[in-house]
Formats: sequence, C-alpha cells, structure tokens
Amino acid sequence: MAYRRRFFYLMPVLFIFAGQTGLFSQADSSRGRSLSLEETIKQFTFAGEAPEFRWDPLLGAGVFSIGGRYIAFAAGSAGEEGMILLDGREVLSVFTPYLDWGILRFPESFVTTLRNILGPAVREDTRFRIAAIIVDPGHGGKDPGAIGNPTIGGKAVQVIEKEVNLKVSRLLHARLSTAFPDKQVLLTRQGDTYPTLEERVSIANSAPLRDNEAAIYISIHANYNFNKNARGYEVWYLPPEYRRTVIEEDKYADAADVLPILNAMLEEEFTTESIMMARSIMRQIDAVMGKVIPSRGIKAEDWYVVRNARMPAVLVELGFVSNDEDARILTDDNHLRNYAEALYKGINDFVAAFERSGGFSVIQ
Repeated sequence: MAYRRRFFYLMPVLFIFAGQTGLFSQADSSRGRSLSLEETIKQFTFAGEAPEFRWDPLLGAGVFSIGGRYIAFAAGSAGEEGMILLDGREVLSVFTPYLDWGILRFPESFVTTLRNILGPAVREDTRFRIAAIIVDPGHGGKDPGAIGNPTIGGKAVQVIEKEVNLKVSRLLHARLSTAFPDKQVLLTRQGDTYPTLEERVSIANSAPLRDNEAAIYISIHANYNFNKNARGYEVWYLPPEYRRTVIEEDKYADAADVLPILNAMLEEEFTTESIMMARSIMRQIDAVMGKVIPSRGIKAEDWYVVRNARMPAVLVELGFVSNDEDARILTDDNHLRNYAEALYKGINDFVAAFERSGGFSVIQ
C-alpha cells in the first residue's frame, strides 16, 4: 500500500543555527546537563559526516538529518518529555530540546539516546527514495474530456483532450521508465479506457512501498475555455487549507492519541512537496516550451485526483484545445515530445532533490 513514512513539515522560512558555540553548555542539577548545538552536532558526526540541522522558529521545531535518516522534534520546556519522530516510523518519548532565553539547548539524554539509536552505520534500506511514479492520463474511454474545434492551417479540426493526454503520458512513461529502471513507473490507463477517479487514485495509493520509500502522482490534462483567446499551460497542486486523511491508523495503533497531529504534519508535508514538484515542472516547461506557449503559472485547486492521493501530487494543464495556437501545439507530435521531455526533466529535478536531501524537503 502507498504509505509514506515522513511526518515533519517546515515552514518556508528556515534558519540554520550558527554562532552559538559554547553559549549554553552547562550542568544543572535539576535538569541534567545540556549541550550546545555545536556539541550536539559533534555527537551526531559519524565517520566525518556531520548532520544538517534545520530550525523553524515559528513552529519551534527542528530536524537533524544525516545519511538519509532524520530526527524531527518540537522544542518543549526544560525537563519536559515529548515526542520525537525517528525516520517517520518510530515515535519516541525523550526529554526534548528546549529554549532558554531564545537559545536552544539539547538535554544530554536526548543526544545520547538518539546517538545510540542511529549509530555510525547507515543502512541502504533506510535511505529515503522515490520508489513509484504514477502518471495519470486524464479522462479516457466514454469520457473524452474537453473537445475543441479550432482552425489549424485554415482548416477546422477537432482536438480531443483524452487523446492528447494519453499521447503525452505514454511518452513521459517511456522516458521515466528508461531513466529510472529501479523505480515503479505506472500509468493509470494505457489505452482508450475509462478508469474512474476513484480507480485512478486507488492505483496510486496501492503502489507497494517500503517504509523508507515514497510515491509521486502526476495527472496530465488539457484545458478549455469559451473565450477562444485563453491559452497557456498551468500546474496545479492541492491548496494548504485542504485537509485529508493520509495516515493509516494501524501503523500507529499504540499512539492513537497523537494520530490527528501526525496526520496534519504529514498532510502539510505532502502539500509542501507538491508545491516543490509543481515548481520543478513549471521551470522545465518554461525552459522547453516557453517560446511557443505562455505560462499561466502555478495554481491551487482540490481536484479529486489530486486531493485523494496519499502522496505529493500535481495536475498539469498542457494548453487549451479551444485556442487555435494552443491546439496547433497539442496536435503536433514534435511539440508533444518536447512537452513529455519537459515533464520528465521537472520530475527528475524533484526526485533528485528529494533523494539528495534524505527525503526531507523544504520549499526553496
């Protein structure tokens, strides 16, 4: 089942702590010893590899990441126990880091516990990776999608959205399959069939994943407008205010009281990553297609096929079948190949950033 394992979300504004060397290493009989950020990083440095630390002052939350693993926490009060998320798979109770006059302190027991758990060896099967890419050609079968009747080369032609979607999706699927032989690359339909919206999402959510693996979902569409002058491509993602159930309760049967919190954290992370993927795809379409078709930007909408996927998901509108200029592009095989290449490059950029960061993504 398509279950993801990472729950921690950072706001767009992130700060890397610096300049705190020796400011708050201390021994306190009532709290136990606390370590400075520099001392803590040294404790988490294995074989010369130092962890990366990110801190969100608005949420009072931080993350250490090293070797494809991560420790996520929310700062509490001195001497207070709280939840720590280890690799998104384990909920631990430890004495949490806390702020003292605006300076972050790390209880020695926190550092020791997590150092013992992480250890110097980083196993390959703990590294976060994208294991499944689901490409969804919109509409199909009895549902033709948008139908345009533009004039191309002085002749009236009919442009059917489902056909455009399938052509581009097949090209994209072939490109991704060649580039990523180690990943599952799935099409929700391979011909002129009609999988329902529920079936499309079920295909995505049922992709077999390990705890350290993730999936992404890209839905391909074309647009229509009664205003024949409307043209251009768009990339859509799920808006942050939308909330869905993305966590499977049986995974955290022993932590039922925190399930709403974990679900909110994971859902917000999916939204963040969807925005990142939308930006990567938009940049590449701009670069490849920007001279022949205009951009309408990145937008947010709770499309069914996007909002019900338990993973980062975007919906791409390639252009307007109702516009003569866009329709000329959408019926040209060379342009469709360029579109597929641009989509591939955008997805590849996102996958590389995701896996390079150890599966912990932040908006740039």
